[in-house]
Amino acid sequence: MSSAPRMQVSRVPGKRVRRERDGNLTIDLWLCRDGAFDADLPLRLTPAEAEVLHAQLCYALDDDTVSVITPPADLPDCRRHIQSNRRQ
Repeated sequence: MSSAPRMQVSRVPGKRVRRERDGNLTIDLWLCRDGAFDADLPLRLTPAEAEVLHAQLCYALDDDTVSVITPPADLPDCRRHIQSNRRQ
C-alpha cells in the first residue's frame, strides 16, 4: 500500500493579492508535493468571500501571542478593535 503524497500549499513570495477586472481577488499559491514544487494555483475569491476570510483571519490571529509577534501600536485598525474588546 502506497502512502498519499504530502501536499503543502503556500503563498508565492513577493506576489501581492490583486483585484481582477471582474472585481474578484486573486492570491497566487504554490503547490508542493512531497517537498517538491508541483504547480502554481490561483485562489480566486469574490469580495464577499475575501471579506469573510479577512474577518476569520483577524479572529484566528487574536490570541495571547499577538503582542509578541506584533506590538499593539503596529496592529492594523481591524485588529485593534478585537484586541481592545478582548482586554475589557
